Amino acid sequence: MEKIARAIGRDLPISTKNSVEVCNHIRGKSLKRSKYILQKVIEKEMAIPFRRFNTDRGHKRGNIAAGRYPIKSCTNILDLLNSAEHNAINKGLNANNLVVKNVIANKASRPFHSGRKIRRKMKRTHIEVILEEK
Repeated sequence: MEKIARAIGRDLPISTKNSVEVCNHIRGKSLKRSKYILQKVIEKEMAIPFRRFNTDRGHKRGNIAAGRYPIKSCTNILDLLNSAEHNAINKGLNANNLVVKNVIANKASRPFHSGRKIRRKMKRTHIEVILEEK
């Protein structure tokens, strides 16, 4: 039996750049720690360090340099983590030993807004979460 569980979010209405930074921050951490981090970011008590897309970003308190609070991205990724956790429990895995093995944010198609805002595109992102039992 495989010791992994996954969840996929397609065409989520969130920024791909913010999602990449969030995914890079929680990858490799335990599920409990990852959920704690995302919850603290949503409450604006902990910032996500921006290492790749950090041009003109303000510095935050602590040892992280450039950082932000991407609440929308964190909310969607937290929902996916919860979904993957429930998938793991359904497979019979131990929820206390789960680790975020992989979390990937990919750019999705960007359709145009309808209405008066001509030539404006929507933000869309695909996110895949893979949890592994250690």
